[in-house]
Amino acid sequence: LFSLVFLGSHDSFSFYIDEASPVGPEQPETVQNFVSVFGTVAKKLMRKWLATQTMNFTSQLGAGIRYFDLRISTKPRDPDNELYFAHGLFSAKVKEGLEEINAFLAEHPKEVVFLDFNHFYGMQKCHHEKLVQMLKDTYGNKMCPAIFAHEVTLQYLWEKEHQVLVFYHSPVAVEVAFLWPGQMMPAPWANTTDTEKLIQFLQASITERRKKGSFFISQVVLTPKASTVVKGVASGLRETITERALPAMMEWVRTQKAGESGVNIITADFVELGDFISTVIKLNYALDEGEDDTT
Repeated sequence: LFSLVFLGSHDSFSFYIDEASPVGPEQPETVQNFVSVFGTVAKKLMRKWLATQTMNFTSQLGAGIRYFDLRISTKPRDPDNELYFAHGLFSAKVKEGLEEINAFLAEHPKEVVFLDFNHFYGMQKCHHEKLVQMLKDTYGNKMCPAIFAHEVTLQYLWEKEHQVLVFYHSPVAVEVAFLWPGQMMPAPWANTTDTEKLIQFLQASITERRKKGSFFISQVVLTPKASTVVKGVASGLRETITERALPAMMEWVRTQKAGESGVNIITADFVELGDFISTVIKLNYALDEGEDDTT
């Protein structure tokens, strides 16, 4: 699998942002104060910058997305003690999202997805135990136990009837056979609003990937600064940053190659924009014809 190229979505769950929810516990005090003063108006403005996707999980899967960037949080004063997807504000319940993905997998038994649980907010040991049990209940034998990345071929997964690789960026991963350690899914982050700097960073990261022997994410994502948000506060992330930078970012994607020393998983905001999906998929067609197509 790490010789192929897969489509991924950044903050995959953010197609739904609950404006009625409290602010996430990871947000700085300035944001908390902003919302306490301006209330619903502040949350509506925040949503324009927090929502990085428009398609739900089912639509993303149908379009070809196979890697999901998942961030999990408890909600303050939640009487049901549920787990939620979160990015500044809260999204849907985790259980509902996992079940939606599982419904697709049940209908498409040869499809494989990567679930990357990479941020946890306000979670204690009991919450991790709850999430692990939720994964067991939802996916069962569909989950592939952690092994060496180069051993995971499509043929292997089909024979074992595995469809889900779960990456878990917490020490909890070492205690559970079906959780892949977070370091097996590195996702270097450029943290810039400058397209040129992003592309330089992405290219340098590909060179570093050759040393890791793991799956690898290239985040074709620009990150707004506070000043960027202030200037485009009413427009939002998509109009202010993503759409304007899209041509240059897509040009970089088109020049990439599949294979162990090339790209592996490419994530983006608003994955439906332009020809991102078809361009990433086409990178697999350029693999040498003699190479095993189930690598």
